[in-house]
Amino acid sequence: MRLPFGLNLTRTKAAVPNASASLASLSTPYGSSRGWYPIIREAFTGAWQRNVVVNQADVLTYSTVWACITLVASDLSKLWIKLVEKDADGICTETENSAYSPVLRKPNHYQTRVKFIECWIISKLVFGNTYVLKERNNRGGTENGNVVGLYILDPSLVQVLVGADGSVYYSVGQDNLSGVYDDSAPAFPASEIIHDLMVPLYHPLVGVSPIHACGLAAMQGLKIQNNSSSLFESGTTLSGVLTTPHSIPPDAQERLERQWAEQYQGPNNVGKVAILGDDFKFTPMMMTAVDAQLIDQLKWGSEAVCACFHVPGFLVGVGAPPPYTDIQSMLLQYYSTALQALIENVEVLLQEGLEMPKQYGVEFDLKALLRMDTKTQVDNATKGILGGLWKPNEARADFDLKPVPGGDTVYLQQQQYSLEALNRRDQMAPAPPTPELTPAGPEPAPPKAFEPDHVPDHLIEDVTESIFRRAMAA
Repeated sequence: MRLPFGLNLTRTKAAVPNASASLASLSTPYGSSRGWYPIIREAFTGAWQRNVVVNQADVLTYSTVWACITLVASDLSKLWIKLVEKDADGICTETENSAYSPVLRKPNHYQTRVKFIECWIISKLVFGNTYVLKERNNRGGTENGNVVGLYILDPSLVQVLVGADGSVYYSVGQDNLSGVYDDSAPAFPASEIIHDLMVPLYHPLVGVSPIHACGLAAMQGLKIQNNSSSLFESGTTLSGVLTTPHSIPPDAQERLERQWAEQYQGPNNVGKVAILGDDFKFTPMMMTAVDAQLIDQLKWGSEAVCACFHVPGFLVGVGAPPPYTDIQSMLLQYYSTALQALIENVEVLLQEGLEMPKQYGVEFDLKALLRMDTKTQVDNATKGILGGLWKPNEARADFDLKPVPGGDTVYLQQQQYSLEALNRRDQMAPAPPTPELTPAGPEPAPPKAFEPDHVPDHLIEDVTESIFRRAMAA
């Protein structure tokens, strides 16, 4: 197959395309990673002139950097990769396809799906770039068959090449695992390489690792730890000077220095008593841990590393978790800040790299990551079933329970009605009859008040006689 710039597409083995020819007409967009990958570029302006070099191999030994990289990579690698298909209603459901499912389950002959994704993410976080070489079959006798294998390349052996017309190629060094045996660095077209880059800070085809920003903080932490290690290795004996008001000949100075180092330095000499005469005094010349604030410095360096990797510090042992927050909220924070962008990029690149039709896609199953406690899971499943959101069998599947008869139907209570049905019932119901009004009759006469003139005479006589008898008895 003839390519631009005088390149020919050949195959080093039947399944791996290899474009090998003269690369003189191609140019590198941004430097070269070969031979320089262990060195991080300047952490600040002028660092190179001041001999402040951040070595990548050393940075990876810093505990917080190691914890952030391995945490993110292991969390993404444990997620199941689903091949989904979008139906007419726009709903994506998991499916199987002989052209894509096998390579998603087993990307290559030496890696499992878990280790493949883990290696993908580690390469991206450490080097800023992940290069995946495609392996194709010759299905149908065409030059470009289906992708049947994916191989993650060593980023230090890959160079991005850009032609005068903007076409992109990748120069790859010898890689026996992926089947690239040619030592002349063959160039692969962009259609045969899946390129996942971290942050294109300087060029759109060259990613920059988070170590570029936190490398200096990691080196500072390593120097603090090495300094403390040397201090405890010497038995916490500090260096210093012996002073005296008298003059000391040069030969006596050498003799005293040698005797002091032999008798009072090192872990084997801890606890010895130094006897000084002639008004000798020992003055330490190193700052104490309190003066240097080592713990605060180490904490700041670890926090800076976590900030660059967007990982909440409490997940890697830096600081305490936020108070009054449940585990689900903390995991959602971790997902949105550190994982979501990585997941979305892998999904899109796999979909495009495997050349899927538009109705197919790749999704990570987040259930293994955002797993809630059992009580919350049961409450959510119950509410979803009662609210008509899930079928009972769908909720049972989340708890690894087999489906039951009648569980593939959405249920709602009988007394619940839709607003449309209630409105239609109100419109169709007849209006209640209006009660007839009867004319009001004459108002009844008010009762008459008590009038003394109408009291019978015999009652008045009885009362008078009763009053007279009480007066006589008294």
